[in-house]
Amino acid sequence: MSQFSHLTEKGELHMVDISKKADTERVAIAKAEVIFPEEIYPKIISQDVPKGDFLTCAKVAGIFAAKRTSELIPLCHPLPISKIDIKFNFIPEKFALEITGEVKTTAKTGVEMEALTAVSVAALTIYDMCKSLHKGIKITNLRLVYKTGGKSGEVILENM
Repeated sequence: MSQFSHLTEKGELHMVDISKKADTERVAIAKAEVIFPEEIYPKIISQDVPKGDFLTCAKVAGIFAAKRTSELIPLCHPLPISKIDIKFNFIPEKFALEITGEVKTTAKTGVEMEALTAVSVAALTIYDMCKSLHKGIKITNLRLVYKTGGKSGEVILENM
């Protein structure tokens, strides 16, 4: 009935059986941006935020989130994650903070959702820790920029 892997022949939702797939090294990189109102951006750059070290807190939250993706996204398989790295890059001309998350595993399925979940939760944590400065903070441009491993091989969606 469907070409979608998460639907049975009868159109019923199910978790895909990956048991016959080979383990391969998998990497996924995702990004998101947090855009701040101009008037508070100097405090963001200097990390002068009442709740404290928001970057470290966001990094830890993103790591935790990546490890728990299968508990948050119903049809994701639990994976043995071998690496999670989250980096931050200030973009002053946009009053932005770019978050990049890289996740690695050797498994039967990819880690795209783990990378996307990591940067999403890191961004949400930054919002939570900085919202007392201004309610107009925006989380935007969440996307997968790179993946490798499995049947599709290397996919570059954006220059990194």
